[in-house]
Amino acid sequence: MRFDWLWAQSDKIFNLFIWHSYLAIVSVVIGLILAIPVGWGIHHLPSVKSAIVNLFGLLYTIPSLALFVLLPPLLHTQILDPINVVVALTIYSFALLVRTVCDGLDSVSADTRQSAAALGYKPAQQFFQIDLPLAVPVIGSGLRVAVVSNVSIVSVAALIGAPQLGSLFTLGFQLQFLTPIIAGIALSIILALLLDMLVVYVTRQLSRWQPQRG
Repeated sequence: MRFDWLWAQSDKIFNLFIWHSYLAIVSVVIGLILAIPVGWGIHHLPSVKSAIVNLFGLLYTIPSLALFVLLPPLLHTQILDPINVVVALTIYSFALLVRTVCDGLDSVSADTRQSAAALGYKPAQQFFQIDLPLAVPVIGSGLRVAVVSNVSIVSVAALIGAPQLGSLFTLGFQLQFLTPIIAGIALSIILALLLDMLVVYVTRQLSRWQPQRG
């Protein structure tokens, strides 16, 4: 492990860390924003819900490298444009979170919905004030999976030259030098842990109605 190399490259490594964080976080946020209304719509189609959710799940089976290569001609962007990575990761996040949103809304009991209706809640009020808050714990669990998955998948974008921690892996392989590879792995793990802790914290803040454990 060459700590002198790490110190000399610290500015570059920090920039790669910031880029990696940006690509992972933005795509999850967009995926969640898209998944909530779509999941709500699918939730109200019980007869075909399972088939639609499984269909969306197929999006996650598309190889990430193939998607990174296919998107530029479809989006009319340059191969190195970070927007390609954001769109690809948004697709993966969306595919994961649609099922999670459906499961979260399914977890709200019929009695709760009937009580809300009896109290005069309109459909939009019921969704934002009753259904969605009660679904937060389930959605938060799925969001943790999506965030950690994105941190991992972002690294693949190094093969098309997108700036992020995966660039340290390709550099290490090219130079037969372990230090950048170890640094990339360590920073990816640290980033995944930090984002996971952030999701857990936000989920708890939005679920204060739940009894606290321990």
